[in-house]
Amino acid sequence: MLQFALFIPFCPLIGFLILGLFNKKIPKKAAGVLASVAVLISFIFSLNIFLNISGKSTVVPIFDWFSAGNLSVSFSFLLDPLSSLFLMIITGVGLLIHIYSIGYMHDDENSNIFFAYLNLFVFFMLLLVMGSSYILMFVGWEGVGLCSYLLIGFWFKNNAFNNAAKKAFIMNRIGDLGFLLGMILIFVTFGSTNYTTVFGQAQQGYSPETSLSGNSTFTIITLLLFVGAMGKSAQIPLYTWLPDAMAGPTPVSALIHAATMVTAGIYMIARSSILYSLAPISMFVVAFVGVITAIFAATIALAQNDIKKVLAYSTVSQLGYMFLGLGVGAFSSSVFHVLTHAFFKALLFLGAGSVIHGLSGEQDIRNMGGLRKKMPVTAITFLLASLAISGIPPFSGFFSKDEILAAAYSYNKFFWLLGLIGSSMTAFYMFRLYFLVFHGEYRGKPDIHAHESPKVMTIPLIILAILSSFGGFLGIPESLGGKSLIASFLQPVFAVAHSNLLELPSGSVSDIMLMGITVAVVIASIVYARNKYVVHKDLPIAEGQKMARIPSIIYHKYYIDEIYAAVVTRPLDRASEFLERVFDLKIIDGIVNVIGKLIQWISGKLRLLQTGNVDFYLFAMVIGIVLIIFFQMR
Repeated sequence: MLQFALFIPFCPLIGFLILGLFNKKIPKKAAGVLASVAVLISFIFSLNIFLNISGKSTVVPIFDWFSAGNLSVSFSFLLDPLSSLFLMIITGVGLLIHIYSIGYMHDDENSNIFFAYLNLFVFFMLLLVMGSSYILMFVGWEGVGLCSYLLIGFWFKNNAFNNAAKKAFIMNRIGDLGFLLGMILIFVTFGSTNYTTVFGQAQQGYSPETSLSGNSTFTIITLLLFVGAMGKSAQIPLYTWLPDAMAGPTPVSALIHAATMVTAGIYMIARSSILYSLAPISMFVVAFVGVITAIFAATIALAQNDIKKVLAYSTVSQLGYMFLGLGVGAFSSSVFHVLTHAFFKALLFLGAGSVIHGLSGEQDIRNMGGLRKKMPVTAITFLLASLAISGIPPFSGFFSKDEILAAAYSYNKFFWLLGLIGSSMTAFYMFRLYFLVFHGEYRGKPDIHAHESPKVMTIPLIILAILSSFGGFLGIPESLGGKSLIASFLQPVFAVAHSNLLELPSGSVSDIMLMGITVAVVIASIVYARNKYVVHKDLPIAEGQKMARIPSIIYHKYYIDEIYAAVVTRPLDRASEFLERVFDLKIIDGIVNVIGKLIQWISGKLRLLQTGNVDFYLFAMVIGIVLIIFFQMR
């Protein structure tokens, strides 16, 4: 089946081309079905590769792309357990999001273009994870950035949505510069950007004597690559674009947060695990930034009242946990959390979309309440997703997040403590959201009659709820008497990186004890949230009312956007205005105007030679002939 690998990314590409070129001629329902079928075919081929990869790593050559000097790049795919697992996430969850979108976008006049963009998004993400070199990864990397711009600003008549799209695009370009510089340094160091060549040469240069500090070149390369990952996967300080990305239709949010764009940074570091294992300083930086982002974003989510903003900051926080896992050497655990997060975060966003759909566009949780009776399927599935992300056993998030926390405990006790606090906040803000939306009395506008979404939207919710509930059993740890199928499956990919890492000291507390502490803290947070919002019926403060200082700071997201505006945006605007007024208008335009006036003056003088007097012309011709003869005689 490896010969059919080309069909995996190119089915969505063909879907994009058909929908893009013939969008006016294709009926709306047919467009959604066509886009979904394209991803379904990719899913079938991906499933076959996933079931038959059996630990092998195979490069599938397609064609020679280009050569420039010593750089030779082939368009080829690398199929191994890591890429095959990501193929399953992208096509599987992406398929459910496509099907859900048929119901969600049925009234939108531009739904055909929307499905074309979704297909293009999936194509670039598949290309990103299948490419056999950093250059091919970078093509997919930039492609998903383009698609995020197109989809976030899909409702382009709203200027705020356009600004959100531009913000996402520009902030990702900052991170992408780091990725590009890292890729250039990789080529300078290894003479290639192909994974097999780069990782093979890197491993040959490994020396146990330098394992504490690592190779300085590897450290610079991995830190530059991490800058790119910080942009794509929304880590401090390049995270502010992701909450604003909620401007797009809700299925876009689900696709970005669960199956595609934000997982790209995790994939890139996991793919580069050998390089990172040879750069301990970089791994510490990755872990530190990840855990700080996890707890920082969680605090912001505590006070948000837009249902999608809560989930957006939740994604930033969960991505922080994934980077924490990568930084402490728990590569398989981080990828496992990518998988479980894809299930429950897609479910949460699609559930939020179902609520918004049922309330005619309302997104403020202060105007919701009591929806579990009117939207039972959405309420139950949302509850299951909330239990999963909170880490309640036996739901999926419990297994994947606890693996990361256990590894963090062995690496650095302080990192573990911060991760534990973040888990507590995760449970609180998720059940704050759940109780305010689905419990109590309805607080919205009386003319809006909440209703359950159609089956084309609820069936994907049910499937994702099942995956969120039972997906964790793929990674039952040995401490609970199981064997992690995910860890065994990914072991061939990370074996070399694990062998390079220093042996971490085992913690004085057993894994079961750590799990018990985490679960106890999480349950306490859920009980506190229920007591606060169900028993005492506390409600968030209405917009415009005075808040206490600390809650106000958190509600306004620590004023980070305002700080960026004051420190970066406004100074650049003023500098641009100054350069336009002084350099552009006076210097550049002045030079152009002076040249133009000089030409006018010279032409005005030369014009006087054209008098219309034949005698003068004869005289000038004779003088010319005399001068020609004179110079020839010389």
